[in-house]
Amino acid sequence: MSTRRQQQARIIRKARYLHRVSGISLFVFFFIMAVTGILLGWKKHSGELIMPDTYAGTTDEMTRWLPLDTLSLLATEALYQDAGVLSEIDRIDVRAGKGSMKFLFKHQRLEVQLDAATGKTLSVGRRHNDWIEQVHDGSIIDDWLGVPYGLFKVFYNTLMGAALVLFTVTGFWLWYGPKRMKKR
Repeated sequence: MSTRRQQQARIIRKARYLHRVSGISLFVFFFIMAVTGILLGWKKHSGELIMPDTYAGTTDEMTRWLPLDTLSLLATEALYQDAGVLSEIDRIDVRAGKGSMKFLFKHQRLEVQLDAATGKTLSVGRRHNDWIEQVHDGSIIDDWLGVPYGLFKVFYNTLMGAALVLFTVTGFWLWYGPKRMKKR
């Protein structure tokens, strides 16, 4: 029959083993998530290296804005004039409070910002934050391998979240367990 101290020592050894094996197994993934998380945290404070700043148009009164099809054409023309690229629009980000729209293109993650009222080009830039986010959440693997429904992303984030919970619990026990044993 083992003593209470021996039982506590056995729990600490198991916690250390789980902590070490999980850390070694998932090291690369945690490193990638940490680096991309830092970059995403800095995206709006990177001097436009990661993501273009959001510029303001002349008015936030939507009744004074140009029609969407006109703005789409102007954004496509601006992209061609600035970068020499013809590309399909992937999505449009409306900044109602700023009176501007961001047109995001499929080709090389390029973006054109327009004044929604005048159609004037406010900015043409590259959005590195989009691919950084895809690396961070694992969805880039779904895209590369054609995995349906984002299943890899769900698996990856579940695994990494569960591992983080495991690290928190085992890390706490590795710190607290020996202190508890010394008191007895």
